[in-house]
Amino acid sequence: MPGQEEGTLFPVRVRRRTVLADDIIGLELVSPTSTPLPAYCAGAHIDVELPNGLIRQYSLCGDGARAGSYPLGILRDPAGRGGSISAHDDIRVGSEIRIGKPRNLFGLVPARRSLLFAGGIGVTPILAMAYALTRQRAGFHMHYCGRTPARTAFIKQIRAATFAPHVDFHFDDGAATQRFDATAAIGAPDATTHLYVCGPRGYMDHIIGTAKQLGWSDDHIHSECFGAPAVASTTADRPFQIRVAGRDVSILVPPGITAAQAMRAHGIDVPLSCEQGICGTCVTRVLEGTPEHRDLFLSDDERTANDRFTPCCSRAQTASLLLQL
Repeated sequence: MPGQEEGTLFPVRVRRRTVLADDIIGLELVSPTSTPLPAYCAGAHIDVELPNGLIRQYSLCGDGARAGSYPLGILRDPAGRGGSISAHDDIRVGSEIRIGKPRNLFGLVPARRSLLFAGGIGVTPILAMAYALTRQRAGFHMHYCGRTPARTAFIKQIRAATFAPHVDFHFDDGAATQRFDATAAIGAPDATTHLYVCGPRGYMDHIIGTAKQLGWSDDHIHSECFGAPAVASTTADRPFQIRVAGRDVSILVPPGITAAQAMRAHGIDVPLSCEQGICGTCVTRVLEGTPEHRDLFLSDDERTANDRFTPCCSRAQTASLLLQL
């Protein structure tokens, strides 16, 4: 496993499967040999090849400094694209599956204090951060929002942890006194404090929007989303051309086909992972033209600059884009 190239998959075995909450399972993955699993830092995720052939990304939710195994928390999502259903229905203790090396697009920034916000299954990377910050003896506070305790993963584990006094739970069906108040939880910006949020899109928009209204800067707000947003009808999508710097090629991207698919059909390799604009694997430099951003990875400032493009899901406002690969 160590020394493997980025993007390659290697086998692991499911040592433990647990029920974490209603419709949420926990999987513990271990090496099937004596070779240790690669280490990871809080906020990291892995690609998981599921039994139905799909590849999905799941955050590692344990203490990366003690990475004898990889713990995952997976929500069964009937409205998803089939990944979570296969994870719940087809993976058992003893199953061998393949995964990718940990990658981290949501790492902790050294700070005097950190504010952690988790919505639903978005708790997985946030939990890993709580473990890491506790080990580092760094100041932090965590807010965990859920519908009801029965649907809240890791609730017993968190309440038994040494960092439990630094965690507030907020349930939709709970008493008014524990309801979540984003303005009060976030507070005024502080140059020595960083904010991290993960969860459903609406939850994240609420946290990030509130922080910005309070005066927080983009470089102190860090986020990772679980699941892509609903995509509007593509019937009105216009075709556009992709040109590649240094190559005498112009590739038509018609409606219903992604830029990545069109480029790969012309023999141009595009690194892909989530194919939903979440992970950032395919981000490409734009030299000419204006993208139509449909991803969840780029920041507002990066979108405004219009010099980056996610070919897995985004399109073009202009007739063509010139990309630097």
